[in-house]
Amino acid sequence: MSGILVVDDDEEIRTLLRLLLSNANYDVTEAAGGDEALALLRRETFSLVLLDVSMPDRDGFEVGAEMRTFSNVPILYLTARGQEYDKIRGFAAGGDDYLVKPFASSELLARVGALLRRYLQYGAGASPSEKKILSVGELCIDEDACRVTVAGREKKLTAKELEILLLLCRTRGKVFSAENIYESVWNERGCDSTANVVMVHIRKIREKIERNPREPEYLKTVWGMGYKIDY
Repeated sequence: MSGILVVDDDEEIRTLLRLLLSNANYDVTEAAGGDEALALLRRETFSLVLLDVSMPDRDGFEVGAEMRTFSNVPILYLTARGQEYDKIRGFAAGGDDYLVKPFASSELLARVGALLRRYLQYGAGASPSEKKILSVGELCIDEDACRVTVAGREKKLTAKELEILLLLCRTRGKVFSAENIYESVWNERGCDSTANVVMVHIRKIREKIERNPREPEYLKTVWGMGYKIDY
């Protein structure tokens, strides 16, 4: 059973989500606002956060951004704000997925299941196996431990960021378009916001692994084509 934190100021919505997720055999904890959610995240362990955006104390984007200073737990934003600008803000604030209200229960459960599988595989550690290290210059990825270091210093990546980095490092030198990356990592067909979503994640990865994100040594842009890892 995986622990899920549901954050929403609407008690009725929290109750509906708790019943839906509990019936799917998930362990659910509720928070009525952003400050309460952050306090819970600092003292308890969760595998996923379902986070509303419009809340009276702190909006979900602010909560997500603060979460990313100390946690790589995946965030699924649940909100009535469905404009592309809001989705990009959500991804920029550290979100892993974005679902617009109202939504079908089956779609929510499918996205929850996908995020948990990826996090348990890439973010919280995979099962022990033969040690496998990917190295590009001073960038090293321990695939078993899901640990990224640059010049020996550990870098904390979210599950989605790590998946993108692994995809590019495993095929060093190969150019992936934004659509290729999106379909490989999100397991969904691209849409109008695909390029922006991938661009946000690429920027976040560069901020973590590059000495100068504006002049990347590792994660390079091939103009008009996409991205590749090279050194």
